[in-house]
Amino acid sequence: MSGHSKWATIKHKKAATDAKRGKIFTRLIKEITVAARHGGGDLESNPRLRGAVNAAKAENMPADNIKRAIQRGTGELPGVTYDEISFEGYGPKGVALIVEVATDNRNRTVSEIRHAFSKNGGNLGESGSVSWMFRKRGSIAVPKSAASEDQLMNIVLDTSAEDLRDDGEQWEIISLPENFESVLEALKTAKIEVAASEVTMLPQNYIKLEGKEAQQMIRLMEALEDHEDVQHVYSNFDIDQRELEQVANA
Repeated sequence: MSGHSKWATIKHKKAATDAKRGKIFTRLIKEITVAARHGGGDLESNPRLRGAVNAAKAENMPADNIKRAIQRGTGELPGVTYDEISFEGYGPKGVALIVEVATDNRNRTVSEIRHAFSKNGGNLGESGSVSWMFRKRGSIAVPKSAASEDQLMNIVLDTSAEDLRDDGEQWEIISLPENFESVLEALKTAKIEVAASEVTMLPQNYIKLEGKEAQQMIRLMEALEDHEDVQHVYSNFDIDQRELEQVANA
């Protein structure tokens, strides 16, 4: 059972509010700008930029916003230069965390991320302390009401996806990053609903949390994800679906 895909689905639902959508737009604009700065503004030759633009379009970001973010990244328009920093650390019960940020003030962000960990029962670790537990993969959550196992298995085989997992109330399709877009396109062609999708860092194993530790973990995740400089948070916690929803919506 994957805590990752359940949490990703809940985040996707909560993002429907205007406040959350504004934060998502800010994060995506940063990602587009940084991707264009590092790999250029051509979508065909820059997979990271292509993925960021597709994610922005999925959130209905206006095309002008996307264009300006690319132009700021390539230097065609003036803009802020962001540093990318990756933090590694631990939550309750030794749960592993990777936090990726893009910031224009490194010292402030380091201090605030450290504070978010300590305030919510976590602590920062050394570089490399937990990253070895994760692999970069595409993850697509599909409600069980949207497709049968046979339908999805055919798509998995046709698109060279890596795995199809039963995640309780939904299916989770795992793919290599380079196959992620083709899997999404195949689902779209088959008119199969997708609950959440992203290229992420998937853990090789999970730590089950309940009760107080589950509540503490969700508070830590939300504190990190609500920070204006945080782009992604990856973790290997697993919490029962019902308890996860209760805590996250409290």
